[in-house]
Amino acid sequence: MTEVLLAFDLLLSTTLVGLAMAALTSREPRRAVILFIAFGLLLALVWARLRAPDVALAEAAIGAGLAGALMLSAARRASRSPPSRDEPDSGTGQD
Repeated sequence: MTEVLLAFDLLLSTTLVGLAMAALTSREPRRAVILFIAFGLLLALVWARLRAPDVALAEAAIGAGLAGALMLSAARRASRSPPSRDEPDSGTGQD
């Protein structure tokens, strides 16, 4: 049984590192946020495996749930709104 748990922990840790790298290197904001949410949920599973249920619940609720929803909303608003034309162009030298 310990070999199965060791294999599960190894798979869990490599998947966690892979999700972190994918979220950090993603160029599309929506995809990065979705990967961040998956990372948070998997991290909650890691905390549960480490027998810290209070931290696991906090990570799932705050880290993946609340923060993920806020970032998803921000990514949606950023992709919807066109750039503002009120700001002066900083590289032309014209006013």
